[in-house]
Amino acid sequence: MDFEPWEEGITFEVHADLHTRGSITPDELTEYQNAVATGIKEELTALEAKTTVAVAAVLRAVGIHEMDSHAGAFRHAGRLAVRRALILAYGSPPSPKRLPSRPQR
Repeated sequence: MDFEPWEEGITFEVHADLHTRGSITPDELTEYQNAVATGIKEELTALEAKTTVAVAAVLRAVGIHEMDSHAGAFRHAGRLAVRRALILAYGSPPSPKRLPSRPQR
C-alpha cells in the first residue's frame, strides 16, 4: 500500500500491476479490495475534524491465505495501513500522560 498526496478527500486505487500472492477468485479479490478501501476511509475519517485529508491510497500487492483471508481482515489491514503511514509521515503520537497516583486511605 502506498499513500500519496492528492486532491482533498480520499481516493483509493488498485495499481494496474497488482501483485497477488495466493489463490483467489476475481469476485473475492474485488470484495477484499473494497474491504481495504473501507478500512482506509474509516480510519481517515476518524481523524480530528480539523484535519484535512488529501490522499490517494494505492493498493500494490495482496497476500491471500486460504483459511484466514476474509473481508474483515482486509478492512482491518486498511485501517492499520493508515496508522502506519501516519507514523512514518509524522512520527509516533505522544504517549498519554499518567495521572499522579492518589494516596490510599
